[in-house]
Amino acid sequence: MKDRYLTVTALTRYLKKKLELDPHLENVWLRGEISNFKLHSRGHMYLTLKDDQARIQAIMFAGDNRNLPFMPENGMNVLVQGQVSLFERYGQYQLYIKEMQPDGIGALYLAFEQLKDKLDKKGYFNSVHKKEIPSHPKHIAIITSPTGAAVRDILTTLKRRYPIVETTVIPVLVQGKNATPSIVRGIELANEMGIFDTIILGRGGGSIEDLWGFNEEQVAEAIYHSVTPIISAVGHETDTTISDYVADLRAATPTGAAELAVPSELELKQKLLQQRQMLTRYMQNKLAEENRHLVRLRASYAFKYPAHLVRQKEQQLDTSIERLHRVIKSVYTQNFERLQTLSKRMYLQKPEQKLLDAQQQVQKANESLQTEMKRILERHQKDLMSKMDKLSLLNPLEVMKRGFSITYNRDKEIIKSIEETNVDDEIQVYLEDGVLDCRVENKKEGQN
Repeated sequence: MKDRYLTVTALTRYLKKKLELDPHLENVWLRGEISNFKLHSRGHMYLTLKDDQARIQAIMFAGDNRNLPFMPENGMNVLVQGQVSLFERYGQYQLYIKEMQPDGIGALYLAFEQLKDKLDKKGYFNSVHKKEIPSHPKHIAIITSPTGAAVRDILTTLKRRYPIVETTVIPVLVQGKNATPSIVRGIELANEMGIFDTIILGRGGGSIEDLWGFNEEQVAEAIYHSVTPIISAVGHETDTTISDYVADLRAATPTGAAELAVPSELELKQKLLQQRQMLTRYMQNKLAEENRHLVRLRASYAFKYPAHLVRQKEQQLDTSIERLHRVIKSVYTQNFERLQTLSKRMYLQKPEQKLLDAQQQVQKANESLQTEMKRILERHQKDLMSKMDKLSLLNPLEVMKRGFSITYNRDKEIIKSIEETNVDDEIQVYLEDGVLDCRVENKKEGQN
């Protein structure tokens, strides 16, 4: 009884094998709407395909979606081809997608619009990044197929319009799966050579599949990072590629690119002729003006009568010299007379006598000053002697010479009254020639 029960794993593997061996499920074509789309970090695409009544889980591995020309999005209707199998871990069947294309819109057109939007957001189409095309290039690189009609049109137009420009054709593939790396390498090579002023990148017309090499992101990157300015000329006037948007200048056709790359020799000659005519008219007008000026000079008095003019100027010079001599003589005379007047006034003032008188006055004043100082000194000396005599009379020492003494208590204070002492007090009596240490034995009032 126990052997009748299967494990979940065994049942799941059995069902998976059934699905994988069913020939109807090995190659299934489905139409559906994408939802729950998720791009894994490893490149795998996980999504759900649904219609109005059912849904199925699906996965498209990185190896299968690597060359997918567009990015799937939620809500997009697609046509897919793949194999139905079962995912053992969850026990659910799912579709392993091998191919995918949009339903109702071309895959290449969708990829074109998606890449265009992506590069526009990155600023690749911004005019700020556009480089200026040289107006008179010396060397042009032509990146295209060496066998197509486009290269012949470009070379013919360049030769006709501006024959002095040098050209170098860098051959590349412009169609097929190898066109993209070939175009990228051609642009890189032109920049590495460093001898070109301008690059013309293009080819003739064709379908969107034929022109697809110029719609790849790698080509757009190469154009954007090119140091040399690029003119894009892909297809006919109605054809537009990603290269046209990224390039520094777009031309409607390869022939138009050649016309934009170089000036017209005929136009340059006409412009040169116009400038030569303008210069000739200017020189003629300038010469006529200078001739009129010369005529005026020749008719002037200086050129007509040069000898008279010289004699007139010499006469004016003589007059000026004479006037200068008169002025000098007058100034000299005035200053001399003034000097004489000052000399006479100084003589009348007799400065030597005045100096002698002044010296005598100073001497007299000095003698009077010395006499007065001597008199004042004598008077003050007499006054000083008188005051010294008076001080001597008041000097206690002089009084003591006449037999008087001065008595002090123990505090060195003069005793002026018996009231200031007591019996047995020690006192000191100062005489002219010394000091007596005494003691008070008795006090008596009113007796001398």
